[in-house]
Amino acid sequence: MQLTRAADYAIRVMIHLAGLPQGARASRAELAGVAECPEQFLSKVLQSLTRSGLVNSHRGNTGGFELPRIHRTASLLQVVEAIEGPIRLNICLDSERSCQRQDNCPSFPIWAEAQQALVNVLKSATIGELAERMAPAGKDGTVVEIPKWN
Repeated sequence: MQLTRAADYAIRVMIHLAGLPQGARASRAELAGVAECPEQFLSKVLQSLTRSGLVNSHRGNTGGFELPRIHRTASLLQVVEAIEGPIRLNICLDSERSCQRQDNCPSFPIWAEAQQALVNVLKSATIGELAERMAPAGKDGTVVEIPKWN
């Protein structure tokens, strides 16, 4: 499984927003710079994040995008699934009856175990924790400055 560019951009945006002080907003242009992607493409990513409720969008002169306090604890899994939909390592994991051979397939339990391991790892990583890893926190607990991605 490989993440799409959209999911990668969404993660970068969410980490950046988590590093801003509570209530701060970032413009689409600023977020495109952080994600290192074209603004037009990022618009679609931001629409998905907003539709999923992970990000708030505000219009007008003081508009921009904001990460609500509650979503600073959003997991990487939530962000990826907001963009990609449910993650599946193999088509046989889509539903209980997506493959007629599931009951007798020797590899199905391995795929199911690998799927659960991936989900567990992505659930355990929060956007706030990743933002803290990017830069040291200031006196008020917010991230001081997030450096550019490599």
